[in-house]
Amino acid sequence: MNFILASGNAHKAEEFGILFKDSNVTVKAAPTKLEVVEDGTTYQENALKKAQAYYEEFKKPVLADDSGINVEALPDELGIFSARFGGEGLTDKQRAELLLEKLLDKEKREAFFTCVLCFYISPEEIYFFEGRMEGEISDSYVGDGGFGYDPVFCPKAFPNKTVAELEEWKNANSHRAKAVESAVKFFKEL
Repeated sequence: MNFILASGNAHKAEEFGILFKDSNVTVKAAPTKLEVVEDGTTYQENALKKAQAYYEEFKKPVLADDSGINVEALPDELGIFSARFGGEGLTDKQRAELLLEKLLDKEKREAFFTCVLCFYISPEEIYFFEGRMEGEISDSYVGDGGFGYDPVFCPKAFPNKTVAELEEWKNANSHRAKAVESAVKFFKEL
C-alpha cells in the first residue's frame, strides 16, 4: 500500500519512513506542500482535513496525521494548538522554553503526546488510528534528538530523561509509533 504524506514537515516524513520500514505500507513525501487550514476542534478533524486536501490535489491515497502535546496544567493552551503555541514565528525550542516558563510555579506537570493518523484511500475508505505517550514535563530543556517538545518531555518509562535523549527508544515507543503499530496490524489483515 502506497501513500503520500500530507505534511511539509521533513522530520515527520523521515520518522514515518523508519516506522513503516518493515511493513507493507510505504509513505513518501507529497510532491509539494499544501496550505491546509487546521481549524478542526479535534486531532481527527484536522487529520481528515489534511488528508482530504492532499487527496483532492494529488488523486492518490494519503496518510495525514495530527499530533500534539496535552499538558494537564494548561488544558486549553496546547493539544491541537501545539504547533502554534505562543504565536507565529517561534522556533520549536522557543515553544518548548515557553512551556517550561508557564509551568515554573506548577506542581502538576503530567502530560501526554497524542497522534491521530488518517489513511485516506478514497472518499469511501478512510481509517483512523490513535497513539499516546504518557509522561510529564521536565524542569529544563535537555537533549539534541527528536524535535518539537521532545527536549522537555520525560516519558513514564524514563522519568529522569527527556525523549530528546532517547531517540532509539522513541522510535519504538512514541505516540506516532503506537498509532503506526495499530495501522500496520490492520493493513496486514486487510
